[in-house]
Amino acid sequence: MTRPDPNPAEEEYFPMRTVSAITGVNPVTLRAWERRYGLIRPARTPKGHRIYGQKDIELINRIVRLLDRGISISQVSHTLKARVAEHTENRRREFSPWIAYQEHAIDAILRFDENHLDTLYNQALALYPIDIVTERLLIPVLVTLGKRWESTEGSISEEHFFGAFMRNKLGARFHHRNKKTGGKKLLVSCLPGEHHEVGVMLFSLAAHDHGYRIVYLGPDMPLRELVLTVRRSGCDAIVLSGSVTPQDGLLERELPWLVQHADCPVFMGGASSVRCSGAIEHAGALPLGTDIRTSMKHIGQAFEDLQQPVHSRENATTAATLDPLPMDGIQNDIGENPVTRRINQAKHRHDTQGEDP
Repeated sequence: MTRPDPNPAEEEYFPMRTVSAITGVNPVTLRAWERRYGLIRPARTPKGHRIYGQKDIELINRIVRLLDRGISISQVSHTLKARVAEHTENRRREFSPWIAYQEHAIDAILRFDENHLDTLYNQALALYPIDIVTERLLIPVLVTLGKRWESTEGSISEEHFFGAFMRNKLGARFHHRNKKTGGKKLLVSCLPGEHHEVGVMLFSLAAHDHGYRIVYLGPDMPLRELVLTVRRSGCDAIVLSGSVTPQDGLLERELPWLVQHADCPVFMGGASSVRCSGAIEHAGALPLGTDIRTSMKHIGQAFEDLQQPVHSRENATTAATLDPLPMDGIQNDIGENPVTRRINQAKHRHDTQGEDP
């Protein structure tokens, strides 16, 4: 059974291909979860095509996390229903302090009261680990500020104030953590024209918790500069972030050029990676979506795929020269470097395993 036709004015919907790309669940599995197990209920377009809202995507990510814990697919529905029942009772006990923290933080931001905001943040950190504070305080506050700005109720200055505050706070933690990790190194930056960096800083802290080292470049970074930065820093992958509509030509020309010359995986997260996942994949990059935990899983899987044995001709890659951006566009085969091709081939193997006839 499917939901009624969606109202585009009420919620943004995405096709199955986009949802598959950002959750890592292939279309065959999504259909099985719907038809056989009744776990998800996508809406339909007038032509009958499945489309998914943000709540559907969040539900799919929850299902994946349950499966990762060893719960069988046949038991997932029961587990979800039990957790919904528990959620109503537990939400007040578990989240009421966080709701209070969020409300006080928003009030401090609206008054531009840095001292009060600093006190709230330090109180939360004294009681809870940084990942919990991030998930239940910082990200909800960011979402609230974004909604205020979209509804014209808020102002850009509110978000800038909070961004400057968090840049100072997270920057100090970021600096100390970077000395303690020894995993693969990620080059992290915002897209050109993207000035909202708090979200990507939170991603960077989460990446540290997963053992990655971070070279953080911040907002509004020209993509062409990243190739040389990757080579000098010895980074193993590039992670881009965007929340607004990418600049004209960025996904069609600049991103494919970066993918071709970087000689390492290129990922893109944030709201832009959901809205533009098809163009990102076409450019040869890998969309991550907005869920930090799922993003960590995608990145980890990509590095695992790179360890898989490949034919010798795929290993025989040569260093690319830094050619200028072509003026007449980039052909389809330009936007896939050998590294990305290996990841996509491994992803295709994962997606086709166990397909229905």
